[in-house]
Amino acid sequence: MAMVCLTDFEKYAKEHLSKTAWDYYSAGADECCTRDDNLLAYRRIRLRPRVLRDVSESDTRTTVQGMEISFPVGISPTGLHCLAWHEGETATARGAEAFNTCYITSTYSTSSVEEIVAAAPNGYRWFQIYVFQDRRFSEQIVRRVEALGYKAIVLTVDVPYFGNRHNFILNNFKLPPHLQLKIFNGMHQKQDNGVPEKYHTSDPSITWKDIHWLQSITSLPIIIKGILTKEDAELAVEHCVQGIIVSNHGGRQLDGTLATIDALSEIVGAVKGRIEVYLDGGIRTGSDVLKALALGAKCVFIGRPVVWGLAYKGEEGVREVLQILKNEFRLAMTLSGCRNVAEINRNLIQFSKL
Repeated sequence: MAMVCLTDFEKYAKEHLSKTAWDYYSAGADECCTRDDNLLAYRRIRLRPRVLRDVSESDTRTTVQGMEISFPVGISPTGLHCLAWHEGETATARGAEAFNTCYITSTYSTSSVEEIVAAAPNGYRWFQIYVFQDRRFSEQIVRRVEALGYKAIVLTVDVPYFGNRHNFILNNFKLPPHLQLKIFNGMHQKQDNGVPEKYHTSDPSITWKDIHWLQSITSLPIIIKGILTKEDAELAVEHCVQGIIVSNHGGRQLDGTLATIDALSEIVGAVKGRIEVYLDGGIRTGSDVLKALALGAKCVFIGRPVVWGLAYKGEEGVREVLQILKNEFRLAMTLSGCRNVAEINRNLIQFSKL
């Protein structure tokens, strides 16, 4: 079966994954309006290409947190990769390493961080974390991944409680007994989903003061994931974080929020270049990547498409997903008259009135 675009991987995954696994990955909150609008919002944006610009040579490289990556697409933190492919996150890590791009490992990984590092020793990785009620456990995780060579901590801030995901309720979703969330190995009183009850989500009492606590226990850059407003973006800058990921958790938390691409301009305007701004949610084509960069994102991250690639052929599938996006991005960039990432700017964008 020839895979020519990311939706081909989506179709394959839906046909070949178990219903429970598919529902887990595809779920959105409530009526899934935000999940779906993350994609639809890109269709409301039109490109204004320039011509006669000599695009005989092009360069897709960029940097994130001072590290060069081969193109401005990284891998978002998504959990339970072993549901899609038996090698799980180790296959994902190898795919990211092959493309010299950033892989954000999820707290809810079914491979251990040690296994991930061993599988892709030269990979560029950040680690996504929650601040749990037991701060000691969060601290242990941070120190563990820092010692393993992870290059940044990504703090998810939009999950004080899990969103109302209908598929989870209908399926009574539980982690299959043959899988583990390995970051929790050794913890006691595990529940049916393999996670101690007090670690089901982040501590709902966390505030901006906890950013200072996190900074006190690590020298790594802190990236805040889950910001959708200029007010919170300004607070992030005030609290000296190094980056923001504009994210609505793939539409899995509060239904009815802005699509991330619609929130991006407001946040970029508030930040004023003082820290890097990234985005996830709804990226399916190279032109989507181009639009996000034109609106001020330094880099975008993809979640579900990586899982679809895993379901297709493991590491090879992840590589194919990344290769298609890279090819599409290079083509969209050059057809718009841009020879490199630095030439992409807001003048490329016009919002549709439809």
